Amino acid sequence: MINLSRKKILVTGGAGFLGSHVVENLVAKRGVDSRNIVVPRLEDCDLRLEANCKRVLEGIHIVIHLAAKVGGIGFNRQFPGEIFFDNIMMGVPLMDLARRMGVEKFVGIGTICEYPKSPPVPFKEEDLWVGYPEETNAPYGLAKKMLLVQAQSYRAQYGFNAIHLLPVNLYGPRDNFDPKSSHVIPALIKKIGEAKREGKDHIEIWGTGNATREFLYVEDAAEGIVLATEQYDKADPVNLGSGMEISIKDAVRLISAFMSYEGKIMWNKAMPDGQPRRVLDTERAEKEFGFRARTRFEEGLKNAIRWYEEEVASA
Repeated sequence: MINLSRKKILVTGGAGFLGSHVVENLVAKRGVDSRNIVVPRLEDCDLRLEANCKRVLEGIHIVIHLAAKVGGIGFNRQFPGEIFFDNIMMGVPLMDLARRMGVEKFVGIGTICEYPKSPPVPFKEEDLWVGYPEETNAPYGLAKKMLLVQAQSYRAQYGFNAIHLLPVNLYGPRDNFDPKSSHVIPALIKKIGEAKREGKDHIEIWGTGNATREFLYVEDAAEGIVLATEQYDKADPVNLGSGMEISIKDAVRLISAFMSYEGKIMWNKAMPDGQPRRVLDTERAEKEFGFRARTRFEEGLKNAIRWYEEEVASA
């Protein structure tokens, strides 16, 4: 087990939604001095450029690579080329340089979008390669999947300690509520919140509402990532999830109830649902490093709504 309090840690994407919670976890729960956590900022450190990667890796013991270009279905359909290129170029050179510069461990954060469109449910890690990803997610999922291939290849040839984690859809405080790039939970919260403030008697949502998703509270995800950083040193990828499954239709009903919105929900069935079902088998994470999600979906959802209303809507 790695004592993180004695390490200098690079957290790419550390100023973002998930990254900020990972940094907080490292400081508050693992005793890492904040001065020993390096968080590159996009505006002055484009990680697609090798020179920037080399600069932020100086003196680093551990890399937690969270930085990603990612969004919801609409964003994925509009920018598939950028999503593929940027995620490949932020990850592959960074891992290669980390190996060459003597970094002790590289923690790669993948995505559930790496899975095939319709694998057996619940998704098991060994089924990652049984088919092609859902089309709207494929550029993102495959770019991230290449980091798994790279990690396994570098472990086999160089003995480099690189691991790969597969978190399910995240939600919680500090999420991205930009409608152009947000994921399903923040997008729904924002849409319902605005409809309520504007007195709209209905909202329109893409798809049929029948697709299902599993959601993991962001603080639980951060704990899982840090536990794996401390304890997991194997080539096999590991799911990080909560084990719950809910339809988009039921999630909308729940958010509407929590936000006291009584308008009609209209489903635009001409638009895509995305992957039909998403729910993970989480046994490997619990067996290998003792991770189990603790936050009930309803509790986490209320926290996310409260943060939106206090920090986003009020502004």
